[in-house]
Amino acid sequence: MPESVLITEILGSAAVLKMNRPEARNALDAELVVALTEAFGRVSGDASVRVVILTGEGAAFCGGADLKTLQGLRTASAAQNTEDAARFKALFRSIGTCPKPVIAAVNGPALAGGCGLVSLCDVVLACPEATFGYPEVRIGFVAAMVLVFLSRQLGERRAKDLLLTGRTLNAEEAQAMGIVTRIVPCEVLLDEALGAARDFRSSSPASMALTKELLWRTAGLSTESALDLAEMVNTYARTSPDVREGLSAFLEKRRTSWSQK
Repeated sequence: MPESVLITEILGSAAVLKMNRPEARNALDAELVVALTEAFGRVSGDASVRVVILTGEGAAFCGGADLKTLQGLRTASAAQNTEDAARFKALFRSIGTCPKPVIAAVNGPALAGGCGLVSLCDVVLACPEATFGYPEVRIGFVAAMVLVFLSRQLGERRAKDLLLTGRTLNAEEAQAMGIVTRIVPCEVLLDEALGAARDFRSSSPASMALTKELLWRTAGLSTESALDLAEMVNTYARTSPDVREGLSAFLEKRRTSWSQK
């Protein structure tokens, strides 16, 4: 039996998702895209999972679209292109709407769609050898879905710089631009990611999920509409079980015991 294109391992309260196509630089073919989408769906609904770590097997994080996929673009029908684009949209949505913090442990090149995966994660740890870039424009393609998230995170001017030139950044340049949170040695990358995951243990799972959902839903709204939605979340949070537990623990000088619902 061939190995799965995605390896899932539960380490404590963290789910480690490892893209497992090292011979292809963990390139995103249809099978891996679907496997990642399904995996994020599963961990999103698993109360025992507090944090998700996304990484790659071998020397690369993810080199972007699979070569066969790129070759197929020349002869694909409109229906096939629509289906493929819908798969990528579903993957990006599954990561972006994951209610758990998502940590990218970037162990090597993260290019094109692979860099798109990074842009959807909440914390990005990278080894010094990691590289980042959106070279789609150099083959006449458009990093259309990535653009939506990248421009929000970096601002339009920096997003244009990367998307219009297709240039590749090293880890230090990516950190300076705001793509990378922290650079760590490759040999301790997963340990550092697990350590970062533990940093979330004191935070309410429900509060983190609401915070992430509010960020997702308010992007692109007018200030007034965003404030209206924020008011609703604020009102709910005031009477939520987790705020009662958090306040009680603070006043009683004890550790919190968060609900897992």
